[in-house]
Amino acid sequence: MTKLRLAIVGAGPAGIYAADILLRTERSFEVSIDLFEQLPAPYGLVRYGVAPDHPRIKGVVNALRDVLDRGDIRIFGNVTFGQDITLDDLKKHYNAVIFSTGAIRDASLDIPGIDAKGSFGAADFVSWFDGHPDVPREWTIEGQHVGMIGNGNVALDAARMLAKHADDLLPTEIPDNVYRVLKESPVTDVHVFGRRGPAQVKFTPLELRELGELNDVDMVVYDEDFDYDEASREAIASNKQVKVIDRVLQKWRELPSANNAGGTASRRLHLHFWAKPVEVKTDEEGRVSALVYERTKADGAGGVVGTGELREQPLTQLYRAVGYFGSPLPGVPFDDRHGVIPNHEGQVLAEDSNDIMPGVYATGWIKRGPVGLIGHTKSDAMETVTHLVNDQASWWRPEDPSEEAIPALLAERGVKWTDLEGWHRLDEHEIALGEPHGRARIKVVPRDEMVKISRGE
Repeated sequence: MTKLRLAIVGAGPAGIYAADILLRTERSFEVSIDLFEQLPAPYGLVRYGVAPDHPRIKGVVNALRDVLDRGDIRIFGNVTFGQDITLDDLKKHYNAVIFSTGAIRDASLDIPGIDAKGSFGAADFVSWFDGHPDVPREWTIEGQHVGMIGNGNVALDAARMLAKHADDLLPTEIPDNVYRVLKESPVTDVHVFGRRGPAQVKFTPLELRELGELNDVDMVVYDEDFDYDEASREAIASNKQVKVIDRVLQKWRELPSANNAGGTASRRLHLHFWAKPVEVKTDEEGRVSALVYERTKADGAGGVVGTGELREQPLTQLYRAVGYFGSPLPGVPFDDRHGVIPNHEGQVLAEDSNDIMPGVYATGWIKRGPVGLIGHTKSDAMETVTHLVNDQASWWRPEDPSEEAIPALLAERGVKWTDLEGWHRLDEHEIALGEPHGRARIKVVPRDEMVKISRGE
């Protein structure tokens, strides 16, 4: 019977779903899957890209854990593709590879002053507050007014973390150093800027509702943003999600804090719609001092046009959450413009000819860009796996497909990889650290410490 030896690079939801779907698919061959992950722990953005106060993410983690704990997928953590293992290595030992490395860099925003001191990408901030082992552990939050550019879930996540009182995060898995910085934060006002109107936002109702549940934080919306055009009214009438978002926002319009008129909380979270960033102003030291934005209006075709009216919001820090961007992988084609691996329905295309590259596939955000929720990742993986199964005639012919070859190769190269048993060790260790404090877990942050615990050293 034919056997498929498959490598998957990236152990976030996209990679784990692809493995699970393949193992459940009816097929005429056996399958053996090795999952490679550059971090010592699995789950990707679910562990390192979502605010720690999101209880619903636990459900996703439990589903991913169930897949891994079946024991029919091997994990090699703390293994960097292109450094510890290469595409040539994979061709030597596997029939095919699926890349599911996601997108973790901030997309750029091309406006004057965006690189000023005190201007950050939200992805870096998220990695910091989630205890990502490869980012600096220091972060400084300065001044009372901070800005957030973007109207997606990441923007709301990061804005919520800036506005929320640190003690309200204590029951979560927030790292200790993050708690200390947030505890000392001088922030009183967080301003979120979106260039479209309230009926065109990219965040979900759940994310929006969570903002209104923050302790001692007033929600501030502005009446001038709710002069809806025909397209907005149609979106509210026809789309259940937009209708719920509008209902929440309309309720906030009735609060004493609406239009920044009053309210009793010590902090405020302002939502500014129809606000297109134009320039970041700086002080004499080159630090953020204000955001200049242009008021926009609907163009009647689902987009926006500028009105020419410029406004200025004084700020001491600015974060941009205008999307994530993929990173190139050594030896793998990459589309610099879109931040993805060029592909046809998950079949990777050669850089020079646009022909399908035999044996090379992609799934998740590195395949389609950073759009959609976790659910989209499953249908995405299904499309890629279907091609993989049907492409049997063009799989690689590995010279040594034995399962012992990879551990031997990594050992020979001095790679301290972590496995599923090691993840269980680290997981139990973090949960045990949190227990005496009544917390879900306390994340271990330094990479070398994660590796030592995982390897039982």
